[in-house]
Amino acid sequence: MLVLENNNVTTEQVKEFDKKYNLHSWSVQGTLNPMVIEKAEGIYFWDSEGKKYFDMSSQLVNINVGHGNKKIIEAIKKQADKMAFMGPGYAIDVRSMLAKKVIEKAPDNMGKVFFTLGGSDSNENAIKIAKMFTGRNKIFSRYRSYHGASYGAANLTGEPRRYTCEPGISGFVKFFDPYIYRAGIEFESEEDASKYYVDKLREQLIYEGAENVAAIFLETVTGSNGVIIPPKGYLKGVREICDEFGILMVCDEVMAGWGRTGKWFACENFGVKPDIITFAKGITCGYIPFGGVIVDKKIAEYFDNNMLMCGLTYNAHPMGCAAGIATLEVYEEENLIENSRKMGKVLGELLEDIKEKHPSVGDVRYIGLFSAVELVKDKNTREALVPYGKDPDKIMSRVIGMLKEKGFSTYHHENNIMIAPPLIIKEDELREAMSIFDRVMCFVDEYIKRTI
Repeated sequence: MLVLENNNVTTEQVKEFDKKYNLHSWSVQGTLNPMVIEKAEGIYFWDSEGKKYFDMSSQLVNINVGHGNKKIIEAIKKQADKMAFMGPGYAIDVRSMLAKKVIEKAPDNMGKVFFTLGGSDSNENAIKIAKMFTGRNKIFSRYRSYHGASYGAANLTGEPRRYTCEPGISGFVKFFDPYIYRAGIEFESEEDASKYYVDKLREQLIYEGAENVAAIFLETVTGSNGVIIPPKGYLKGVREICDEFGILMVCDEVMAGWGRTGKWFACENFGVKPDIITFAKGITCGYIPFGGVIVDKKIAEYFDNNMLMCGLTYNAHPMGCAAGIATLEVYEEENLIENSRKMGKVLGELLEDIKEKHPSVGDVRYIGLFSAVELVKDKNTREALVPYGKDPDKIMSRVIGMLKEKGFSTYHHENNIMIAPPLIIKEDELREAMSIFDRVMCFVDEYIKRTI
């Protein structure tokens, strides 16, 4: 079968050339057997053999509006015809209008936005902005976090993907987030857990010299590391600490922003207003690489009289801006923020049923259409299905493979399986997809019985 008819390339050649010439991220190259994808539309994509898959992770939690949205595609085409590129020093219509729209959607303390090409870029520039504004040199971030793979963003990152960038940059300090399921402490309430972790953070700041700390970076809702939702009062507690010591609160909303949690920005769920928000993914939903850093009005005003030492050749790229405007209009016209909340409730109910039914499902966490399922060997002890950082039998990969065989596409990180479908998903589609997930969890249950 011809995949690229104009070039007369067969499916077999596509796979051959891919393995021969492409380097795939986070992979041992010799073990790869990449699936050849032919088309994608809505919440589905099809492989070269015509098999259809539910895209239940929105690819990398970025295809919020689904595949093949005509409005966004047309906006990109129109901008390409009009002006494919113009340097960041010039004012152009799409650049101005997208900035205005972003600030209008952001919390009301926000003043300006610096556009980037993605999440790593956004966090890199947020680090610089925080240091420039405060004149301080230390940056706090959490262990169970992923903020990007470029050098500065990797130093923010707390999980093992940061290791190749170590020994790293001086001044980056890690602290633990409230992962209550694995805390090993029986808290009386969420508020009690929040107080414990906030008090520990405050103590650590004092020992590090709070007067030297520029910013505390945190994913508003931890993403790839298991959709860890902050307990009641936690983010407000962090906000109070930041106010006490003059530290900037930076919320990484690369995954959680743009409707994923049922709000424009995830911080709105918790009643906090950060000083800086970083974003990417859902602003253009992967149709064009794009991201940004939104700053509080006081930070924006500071740079009225002080140089902003940030720069990218493709800052506020016209094609990305055009795609961003169209994407925000799609969210509004199709009521996708509301649908995220509505379908999120259905997803939550389905996940709770799965947790109750399957011995292998230790915990389910969800907010809007942002969720993860944590697999365990024993619900009582909460022993993880595979040891942290190890999976000698490749059981997690096998689970993901079985899901994919049955038409349910997603990915895992450690013992957590991500479930984050496009925000356009309908209830019947969601129920059909989750019935596949339910059936595959029976395999995990049986695997545990055989091996324990």
